[in-house]
Amino acid sequence: MWFLLLVIFAVFVFEYINGFHDAANAIATVVSTRVLRPRAAVLMAAIFNLVGAISGEAVAKTVGAGLVDTAYVTYLGLPTSSSHALIGGLCGAALASASTHWSVIKWSIHKVDAHGKASWDGLLPKVILPMISSPVAGLVIGFLFMTLLYVLVHRWRPVTVSRVFGKLQIFSAGYMAWGHGFADAQKTMGVIALATFAATKSGKLEHLPPYLSFLHTPTFEIHLWIKISCAVVMGLGTWAGGWRIIRTLGHKLVTMKPVNGFAAEATGATILLVAGNLGMPVSTTHAITTSIMGVGLAKSWKALDLIVVERIVWAWIFTIPATGLLAYGFFRLFSAISS
Repeated sequence: MWFLLLVIFAVFVFEYINGFHDAANAIATVVSTRVLRPRAAVLMAAIFNLVGAISGEAVAKTVGAGLVDTAYVTYLGLPTSSSHALIGGLCGAALASASTHWSVIKWSIHKVDAHGKASWDGLLPKVILPMISSPVAGLVIGFLFMTLLYVLVHRWRPVTVSRVFGKLQIFSAGYMAWGHGFADAQKTMGVIALATFAATKSGKLEHLPPYLSFLHTPTFEIHLWIKISCAVVMGLGTWAGGWRIIRTLGHKLVTMKPVNGFAAEATGATILLVAGNLGMPVSTTHAITTSIMGVGLAKSWKALDLIVVERIVWAWIFTIPATGLLAYGFFRLFSAISS
């Protein structure tokens, strides 16, 4: 029981750090365009992060039960990370707990529900393909959306464009903050749900005191307490991290106009919305970064930052295998020590 509580605490710490460091994803553009003051932007991001986090559970189910066979997951095979690193750690730990039985990894599974609706689950359709396609979508859709906006407003006076999109950007920034909570908080929800399920299945939670009975999880599910706690922790992290942005943002960002910020935020948030509803744990940072790049490309082809592109590609290649190997090694090490 104490180990389970330690795992949950570690997940909460990571959720808090996620909100702390990724607050800029939601409010960087709205602050740099001076549509909102930093204090108001931080508060808005924290609130919409919380709302977004409790708005769904498709990604949580993918992370918790859609990538590995839970029949092989042992009580100690529980990683605590995030995004692609979390997925790599989850697969590596599950593989180690299954004694390198490769069938524990759900690579690609065709499913048909009770209503006859077909879908695909597993690492390839839910992680690998979206990991590549989501940044590409951000780049392309951001470019096309910004180009369309240029066509629509090219006859407007600059002051009118700034005034209209200054108001619209408040909504797009809230949309982006909601998308961040919707996409990222669910990933750690899946880990906590898997941890409580694995602990229950192992028989470690048979004699829980009444005040800890909520930890008992005989079947895999995302309990309401998991959703609310992850949402609150991420919101608090975003609130705390935002004040760091107040001190460092200033005029250091590349100058953006409200119309550009609106296009980038709307594009990035829409990618997170679609991916989240499909149960795909994509990177929030990649989505907004490539959306900003796509918006910049609509103005000038020199806006494409090849260094950022290179970093994203290397992340595609190395993150999941590297964290998978680390999780595999740590599991073997802890198993050897405990025996």
